[in-house]
Order: sequence, then C-alpha cells, then structure tokens
Amino acid sequence: MEQFPNLRIFPRTSEINSKGHLVVGGCDVVELASEYGTPLYIFDEDSLRATCREYVKAFQDIYPNTQVIYAAKAFINLTLIKLLHEEGLGMDVVSGGEMAAALAGGMAPEKIYFHGNNKTPQELLEAVEAKIGCVVVDSFHELDILDRVAANAGRIQDILIRVSPGVDAHTHSKITTGILDTKFGFAIGTGHAESALIKAVSSPNLNLRGIHCHIGSQIFELGPYQEAIQIVLAFAAQMREHGVELTEFSPGGGFAIAYTRDQNPPRVDEYAEAITASLIQGIRELGLSAPTLMVEPGRSIVGPAGVALYTVGARKEIPGVRTYISVDGGMGDNIRPALYEAEYEAVVANHMDSATEDHVTIAGKFCESGDILIEDIDLAPTEPGDIIAIPASGAYCIPMASNYNMAPRPAVVMVKDGKGRIIRRRETYADLMAVDLI
Repeated sequence: MEQFPNLRIFPRTSEINSKGHLVVGGCDVVELASEYGTPLYIFDEDSLRATCREYVKAFQDIYPNTQVIYAAKAFINLTLIKLLHEEGLGMDVVSGGEMAAALAGGMAPEKIYFHGNNKTPQELLEAVEAKIGCVVVDSFHELDILDRVAANAGRIQDILIRVSPGVDAHTHSKITTGILDTKFGFAIGTGHAESALIKAVSSPNLNLRGIHCHIGSQIFELGPYQEAIQIVLAFAAQMREHGVELTEFSPGGGFAIAYTRDQNPPRVDEYAEAITASLIQGIRELGLSAPTLMVEPGRSIVGPAGVALYTVGARKEIPGVRTYISVDGGMGDNIRPALYEAEYEAVVANHMDSATEDHVTIAGKFCESGDILIEDIDLAPTEPGDIIAIPASGAYCIPMASNYNMAPRPAVVMVKDGKGRIIRRRETYADLMAVDLI
C-alpha cells in the first residue's frame, strides 16, 4: 500500500520531520503526546487565524458590508474567543453557557448573536442584561418572553427572526435544519414566518433588524444556499407591506470541510461568490435596500485546525473478519462516528514514512460496541504505545464530549512556532466528583 500521500486535510503548518513524525505548528506531535498525555487535542494557531482572515477577505472583497460571526457550538474556549476577537469576528451562541464564555473571553457584547429554539427565560434575561447585540428569535413563545423581559429591564432588544425556507441542503438528516419538518425557525411556507414578523414589529420592546436562516451543516453544494437566499429575499420583499425593510440578513453557515482525502468541499471564496452573487441579484431584482450580510462559519474555521492524538493499546485479530486496534479515547471525546456515521482519516504519527499495509478498525475504550472511531482503514503497522493522529478533529469533538464511564475529558493544546501551550487542562477524577453531594 502507498504511504500517506499528502497532508491536505491536516492543519496548514503540518509536515513530516526527519524522524518520520507528524509535525503541526512546528511541534512534533509525538513529543506533545509524551508531554501532555493522550487523548490530546491540538489546535494550530496559524491555521485558525488564516481561515478567519480568509473568510473576512473573501466576503468583504465582494460585499464590503459583511460581518463574519463564528458559530461557537463548533468549539468554544476562552483562548479561542480572544483569538477570534483579535481577528475581528463576532460570535453566535446557543446557550447561556456559551454566552457567558463569550463575554468572559472578551467578545464585545454587541457582536454576540444568541440563537436557539428554546431559550429559557433566565437565558433571555442574561442576554438582555449583558446588552448583547442581537437575539435570533425562534418561536412565538420566545417573542412573548423576550418582549416581557426587555420591558422589565427597561431596554429595547434588537432581534432577528429565524425563518425556515423549506430548502433541503442534501446533508445528513441529523444536521439538516432548513426543511419544513425541523424544530428550528418559523416556516415561510405555512405563513408562520409572516405572523412572527408582524408580532415582532408590534412588540414595543423589540426592534426587528432582519431575517436569519440556516439550512444545515457540512453542506458541499452551493445551490441550496442560492435557493434559500432567493426564497428569503422574496419573503422579505413581501413583508414591506407590513412596513418592514430588511437591514440585516444571514444565510447562516454550514460550510463543509474535508474529513477524508476524497472529499472536496467548495473553497471559502466559492462559498462567498455564490452567496454574495445571489444576495446582490436578489436585492437588485426585488428593489430591496442592501442589508448587512452576516455569515456564520464554525466547523470550517476550527475543524481543519484540530488534530486528535491517541495511544494504541490492545489489538484483536479475528481471522477472516476484522482486526481491531484499540486506543485510549473514543466516543467519550468524539461521539460523531457513533452519532451520525461521521468518517475520518488517521495516521500513525510516529511512522509517517511507513507504508500503510495494515488493514484495521480503530476502536475506542468505552464500554459500547458502537464505540468505533474509524472502520476499515489502512495504517502503518502499529504496536502498543504508537500514536494515532486523526485530522479534522477541531469541531464538535470536545464540545460534545462526555464523562461516560467516568472518563476525564481530554486536554487541549494550542501550537505555534514550535511551542505548545495548554488552553484547557485535562479533567481529573476529582473534577468528575466535584458536583456530587453525599
């Protein structure tokens, strides 16, 4: 079998050193594993900053009045928030916890957008008191609560209305959000979006700034974005009869990344060209005023910048069936393969110059038969103690991690210029019991 042919789906600074080890951000990842232990997640700072700048430039070069808003649910961390703020990005959050972290990390309140289909009264109160920039309203229930909370606080709260355009993004069913049958948003086709807009305009303590939609995640096609934009802009034009003029518009995010070598998602500039062209055409044809455009990349910023490291342990060979190699992590730190059949690549980080001639399945250590990280992959031959590196692991792994089997969640290290620094320490057994009471 061939050697691992390229590092395209690894962070931008990745290379192979003279020892045949994987290097990210100038750091030998085998040495990082030895220093910090495994499972370990590493993020390449240069990759993070480069992708942030790529988004800002690609959209603003065509449509200057664009704001890039990072989707915090992909991965949130105080160090990352500081980096995003330095790069000029805003942040969308989906819970009180994410909002608290965004504020603690130095994100300007006016650049925070609060999403979610069932925000609690307490969360909405926290948002109003923090003077966050915008609440993206998702239900009639929320309109009532937010109007009351804002009134009690003596504030006028800016909002967007989230609409569902009825567009299929052709992605996995569990990450599709723009169709009619979804828990998110007011459907345009049922008339609920129009009713919500009328109610928002008549709410004395709410200021409707515009419309938001989001059609899904890990979207490889440009057409669904264009279709959704056409539908939403046509809806916005119709709403002028209610005295509403669109001043902000967001088609959401969902920009895809390559998890495997055979995947080729559109480039950032291709997403930018498709989205801005549809927006410009729509506002011209419908006679709309040019709104502020917000785009919400999350996965596509942090996903490719992250690499997960594991240590190989047991090996089980079933003749004529399968060979398992087990690692010291699994569904506790990356539930995506078990949750929706997510696929990954992997390499043996301390044998990058060896031929991939061992056909194996990488299993996790958790007490579930479904705890499989990668099924049927060709790797360099492994022995216990070798280091497995899985690229494109920066999004949704740590945020969705659990303490199943009472396993401490992994440490996270940021690397740059040959130096690594802990940005999230590994949990301890004491952490796991800290909230228990006897």
